[in-house]
Amino acid sequence: MLTEAEIRQEIQQLVRLLNQHNHQYHVLDQPLISDGEYDQLYARLKTLAQAHPDWVPSDSPTRRVGGTPLAGFRQVAHQVPMLSLGNVFDEADLRDWIRRIEERIPGQAVEYELELKLDGLAVALQYHHGKLVQAVTRGDGQVGEDILHTVMTIRNLPHQLNTLEPPELLEVRGEVIMPRQGFAKLNRQMEAAGQKGFANARNAAAGSMRQLDPTITATRPLAFYAYSVNQCVPAQTQPTQQATLDWLTSLGFEPGAWRRVVEQVDAIQAHYNELVEQREALPVDIDGMVIKVNSLRQQQQLGFVGREPRWATAYKFPAQQATTVVEQIEFQVGRTGTLTPLARLKPVNVGGVTVSNVTLHNIHEVHRLDVRVGDTVSILRSGDVIPKLVQVWPELRPQDTVPVTLPTCCPVCQSPVAMPVGEALARCTGGLFCPAQRKEAVSHFVSRKAMNIDKLGEKWVDALLQQGLIQTVADLYTLKDKKAQLIELERMGEKSATNLLAAIEKSKSTTLARLIYALGIRGVGESTARQLAQQFGSLEALMTASTEALQKTPEVGGVTADWIRDFFAEPHNRQVIAQLQAAGVHWPASDHNVLTEQMPLANQSFVLTGTLSQLTRDQATLMLQSLGARVSGSVSSKTQAVIAGEEAGSKLTKATKLNIPIWTEAEFLAHMTGYGLKAEDFNNLD
Repeated sequence: MLTEAEIRQEIQQLVRLLNQHNHQYHVLDQPLISDGEYDQLYARLKTLAQAHPDWVPSDSPTRRVGGTPLAGFRQVAHQVPMLSLGNVFDEADLRDWIRRIEERIPGQAVEYELELKLDGLAVALQYHHGKLVQAVTRGDGQVGEDILHTVMTIRNLPHQLNTLEPPELLEVRGEVIMPRQGFAKLNRQMEAAGQKGFANARNAAAGSMRQLDPTITATRPLAFYAYSVNQCVPAQTQPTQQATLDWLTSLGFEPGAWRRVVEQVDAIQAHYNELVEQREALPVDIDGMVIKVNSLRQQQQLGFVGREPRWATAYKFPAQQATTVVEQIEFQVGRTGTLTPLARLKPVNVGGVTVSNVTLHNIHEVHRLDVRVGDTVSILRSGDVIPKLVQVWPELRPQDTVPVTLPTCCPVCQSPVAMPVGEALARCTGGLFCPAQRKEAVSHFVSRKAMNIDKLGEKWVDALLQQGLIQTVADLYTLKDKKAQLIELERMGEKSATNLLAAIEKSKSTTLARLIYALGIRGVGESTARQLAQQFGSLEALMTASTEALQKTPEVGGVTADWIRDFFAEPHNRQVIAQLQAAGVHWPASDHNVLTEQMPLANQSFVLTGTLSQLTRDQATLMLQSLGARVSGSVSSKTQAVIAGEEAGSKLTKATKLNIPIWTEAEFLAHMTGYGLKAEDFNNLD
């Protein structure tokens, strides 16, 4: 229970904070918090103000609207104050609001007119005898800024009313917005010109309207959507809000295409749900739905309370951004060994979904944000987008927080964690052992271009791991002793188990290059595995190679060399490799001690591009590598020749510019024949 002093202090803090944010939003167009966060703060102040009205200062946002007008523009007093709408946030709030309407005008049937709640800049336009003569921003609700010079540039807004008998005075209020497509185009143009783009379409619209030079505003894709008539002399005769907007349309205004008139609260809720689903697909930004009593006579009966009309409210969308507290930061290990920091949050509703954790991507992002356990943070969620931590509030940080550091050991298997200099991602080095990586390690190991155990698909890998029949890739070669357990697996059976065991047994006879690739070392693809097999000739030599020796291998740079060294330095990985060899995995002795330098195409680089018709890319690559050549993915001045198939692209163009020899597929095959090689000899080989 708060004391009187604590309540008074909280009211003063909220008033000061909300006034600051009002000024940032309404005057400077530089909001520091989201609408959802503002609504949370305002709702708290409103609750306190209702319970203790005598303690609320006169400058409380509950008693006024907006902020102080921006200096530099002529200030204009509103003849009719520009008030703002109250809010409802869920179906229970909506039903309470409807109930209060019905209680104030008992016995009367009530229609409700529904409109989009546009997220833009509120403006009041005055027409004298049909001519636009004044345009004023909301400002503080009592006094706004004269922006007629920029409003005149808006293309869908009439300078002269479309009628032969215009009223003497007409004040139309509406929203200046920038549609999404135009906003995206504007930001692209600004970035191309080296300028900073706008954070969102609302800021872009407001910033465009507050230009002192209207020629700048004229280049911006702005639109004005009318939503009410606040003065009309002589008085208008339309009976409803719907009829009023139709009348404004006839005068040349655009009230917006989406409008509905309903009678039942269930229909209001249904349309709201529809807008929530369609929100991201709309051409304009909206943050809710406006509900108005359709009858103007009933609007007069209902009147106003404080700064808000009783006959209208904004049914706000679930907050897309909210604040909460980080309760823990932990590191999760993905199936490829990547360590991803995850912030565990005090659960908070964002965009209609309860969010209790959010990924921080990598340790660099953690350090960039300087997020710590105990921090107050802002979470953003837009549509179906994964929630994102967008801001840390250090001024609310507890004193005992400490910066987050990267673990030195994997939180799952305790293997060392490696992150080469210049890399963004940290990884566990226990690739063949780490439980978090088992499925990925086994699936890669058995794949066609690795150990080629074609009877072992993903569902069987899952089943073997789930039943505990294997833990590492080496355990595949112990399954022959567990045939009875294999047969018991769902949809396995005697025949399938026999075929699987035969495929595993067959895979024992492989090549060194296939085995190196099957180990799943980061950065080591098929081509690099072949180069390593040629360079070192034996697994033992590769496992003990220095970083310098590894970098002498074509396609192996400093980072890849570090990954290879880290992999073989991990005792668990060495243990699994020893188990594979003990189980009988072997390769031809001819793979050992290959003297690459003595091959006919030793140290020569070739590039393949386009589509080959008589052989596959793999066959062509293997043929070249069997002669000691290196197959590269890019053309350089050191390229010996480019083999070009059909629809060859930029590589062929670059080779032509560099005067590098270009071989057709037929010419390539002729060269290979000269070395006694045939494409069919390279089916299913490394």
